[in-house]
Amino acid sequence: MPRPKYQTLTEQMFYVLLCLTEERCGMDMLQLIPEITDGRVTVGSGTLYDLLDQFLDAGLIRETKREGRRRSYKISGNGIDLLKKEYSRICAQISDYEKFTGEGLK
Repeated sequence: MPRPKYQTLTEQMFYVLLCLTEERCGMDMLQLIPEITDGRVTVGSGTLYDLLDQFLDAGLIRETKREGRRRSYKISGNGIDLLKKEYSRICAQISDYEKFTGEGLK
């Protein structure tokens, strides 16, 4: 049985939603994600615009501005809830690691 959509987020999903805690256009996100992850995570333009369409359809983000082909977005209340839920899940994994190994990340 497939798991429900958005039960967990991919890294790309997480960072797109994180970027949209402030209003941004796609080009801004394509530059910001590698910057905030020190190059560890990148998102291609095809992936980004596919995720934006999915997030719009799911009500996780909203379009805020359209200037020609340039569109800007911002996270919605449902998107914030999902982002916080994913953050809590990641924190729980870190806690599990620390309990299991007896050490914190250094």
